[in-house]
Amino acid sequence: MPTLERRRATTARGISYDVTGTGEPVVLLAPAATRSDVWQNHQVPALVALGHTVVAVETRGCAPSVTPPGPYHVDDLVTDVAGVITDLRAGAVRVVGASLGAMVGQELCLARPDLVRSAVLLGTRGRADHFRRTAALACARRIGSVGPPAPDDAEFEAVGLLAQLFSPRTLADDAAVRDWLTLFTQFPLRGTGLAAQYEVAADYGATDDRLAALRAVHTPCLVVGFEHDLITPPAGCRAVAAALPSAEYVEIPDCGHFGFLERPDLVNTTLAGFLRR
Repeated sequence: MPTLERRRATTARGISYDVTGTGEPVVLLAPAATRSDVWQNHQVPALVALGHTVVAVETRGCAPSVTPPGPYHVDDLVTDVAGVITDLRAGAVRVVGASLGAMVGQELCLARPDLVRSAVLLGTRGRADHFRRTAALACARRIGSVGPPAPDDAEFEAVGLLAQLFSPRTLADDAAVRDWLTLFTQFPLRGTGLAAQYEVAADYGATDDRLAALRAVHTPCLVVGFEHDLITPPAGCRAVAAALPSAEYVEIPDCGHFGFLERPDLVNTTLAGFLRR
C-alpha cells in the first residue's frame, strides 16, 4: 500500500490535526488516551480511497496538541474540535468518533449542529454506570502517576488493557496477543493529559444522564456497537441510538471496544455505506 502524505496543522487553541487526501472532509476523533495514529492503518486509507479528506484530530493531552492542566471537561473537547472544523473552512463536515471521541461527536452535534453534516458514533453511551466510572477513574489515577511502571506492573497493566479492549476472538489469537502485549508493555500509558481524558470519559453521563439532552440532536447519526465491548456495551449504544431522533444502529459481531481495529473491513464497509448518503 502506498504511503499517504499527511499534512499537519494546529489551531489557535493548540490542537494538532493531520490532513490526508482530498475531497469532502471526514473528521476522526479518537478514544481516550489514544493517539490519532490509531486510525492510520485502516480507516484513513479506506476513507481516502472513497474520495474524502481525512482529518485526524489529536485530543488535548496527547502531544503534539497542548496539555493544559486538568481537569478537562467534555465542553472543552467539543470547543477544540469545533476549532479544527472551523479551520478547515469547509462548512459542515462528517464526523467519526470512537468511545470518548464518539461522546465528543454527539455533544458537538448538540452544541454546534451547523458544523456537522452527519456523525458516526462507534462504541458510545449517554450515561455512566458505577462499574465503568470506577474503572475509568482507577485507570486515570494509574495513568497520571509519575514515572514508568516497574516491569511486572507494566505487564500486568498491559494484560488488563488487552482484556478491556479486545474480544475473546482476538484473545485466543496467540500471535496477536503477543504483539499487543509487547506494544502495551513497551509503551505504557502515562501522563497527566491522558489521565484527564480518562476522567472526562468517566464523568460523562455520571451526574446527568445525557440521553435526554441528545433527543434534541437532529443530525443524521449512525451508532455502531461492538458485540463484546466491555467498556461501552451494545446496550448503551442502542440507548443512544434510540435517543437520537435521526439515528440508526448497527452492531458489529465478534469484536470488542476496539472493533474498528479487530474487524476493520466490516467497520469500514459500514462507514462507507453511511458516508455515501
